Amino acid sequence: MRITIINQFYAPDISPTAHLAASLAEGLAADGHEVTIIASRGGYVEASQLEQSAGENPRIYRLWTPRLGKKTIIKRCIDYSSFYLGAAHRMMKLPAQDVIISLTTPPYIAWTSVLHRALHPRTKLVLWNMDCYPDAIERAGIMKKGGAMSRTMRMLNRALFRRLDRLICLDHAMANLLLGDYASPNRPIPTSVIPNWEKAEFFSPSSTALPAWEDTQKPPLAGKFIILYLGNAGFGHRFDTIIEAARRLRGRDVVFLFVGGGKAWNDLQEIKNREGLDNLILHGYVQQKQDTIRIMAAASCALITLRQDMAGVMSPSKLHANLAMGLPILYVGPTGSNVDEAIARFDCGLSVREGDEDSVVRFIESALTDPAAFKTMKSAARQAFESAYCDQQTLPQFERMITGLFDPKTGIHDRQR
Repeated sequence: MRITIINQFYAPDISPTAHLAASLAEGLAADGHEVTIIASRGGYVEASQLEQSAGENPRIYRLWTPRLGKKTIIKRCIDYSSFYLGAAHRMMKLPAQDVIISLTTPPYIAWTSVLHRALHPRTKLVLWNMDCYPDAIERAGIMKKGGAMSRTMRMLNRALFRRLDRLICLDHAMANLLLGDYASPNRPIPTSVIPNWEKAEFFSPSSTALPAWEDTQKPPLAGKFIILYLGNAGFGHRFDTIIEAARRLRGRDVVFLFVGGGKAWNDLQEIKNREGLDNLILHGYVQQKQDTIRIMAAASCALITLRQDMAGVMSPSKLHANLAMGLPILYVGPTGSNVDEAIARFDCGLSVREGDEDSVVRFIESALTDPAAFKTMKSAARQAFESAYCDQQTLPQFERMITGLFDPKTGIHDRQR
């Protein structure tokens, strides 16, 4: 089959969706499909050097954007707009595709696949939903719910959902939200819940034996129990509970290491400086995915947070790499999320609600005083990865989903609405 995947980011950029799109594309190509990628030349990290490959499988088209960054909404919208235009042009030039899989960066990029189907009516359209708009920006307080822009975005969603042949969500909370708000009762949408993943070969058991990140070999990290938050600290996350835990654990051999960036970064830095929290360490994004593995290899456990009202709207993608590295998960967020479900299913960490710093502190102190039990939890984290969150488990689900678009008896779907 001819299959196109469209997402603003693509490997070797370090954004999670870049590597998910690449993993899927390479897996489909290895299965004999002819795969095309529509992506941007821009990267999640400004220094990313991205090349175009137009003669291989996957065939990659990298579109020009001004790469203004994410510091302001205006700059982000300009980058998005240029990518929309370039993607629409490229989609209309492509030969007829059998399947187009659209991610949600930028929002509504799936509409460019609708343009392609206007020229080639047999094309099947799949939305691989990573983020929910306008819900995410409404709950972040950026947009007024029920306002003109919100109503317009919801109208676009309803119109798009009437044209989809398949919806893929990251957890059941997301599927319930989208189908409840946008699916027409007169046109059921087959829906699959397929969690995100990491490549098993990239996270072999020997990954934990990699040379440690050099910063962990010197103060203030050397010899400490490192609780690692890796990635974006954006509007979908809260850190009040973790800050309070850091206050209470001051003076212990425990550090909270944040590696990344995002909207909350300046606030974290201000709190650290104002209160002299030496056990709160902030480090910017690293450039290579291999570096993130070395950082995780030096960590003791992983921290993931999610705002209470973001269940179903966002699905933290850092879960899978952390599990791959055998890191128990310390999760502060709502029940029902993909992280909460993983911890409940595999007993690979602690899931608590915002404000429960007592449980957070007890969990960390228990890890320090009972290393044998903590080692068992580390083994459970790796088992969770191998059982549910690696490409060997998820890519066959995509293959069956794609086949099912043309032969419903062989496809997978969790529900129809």
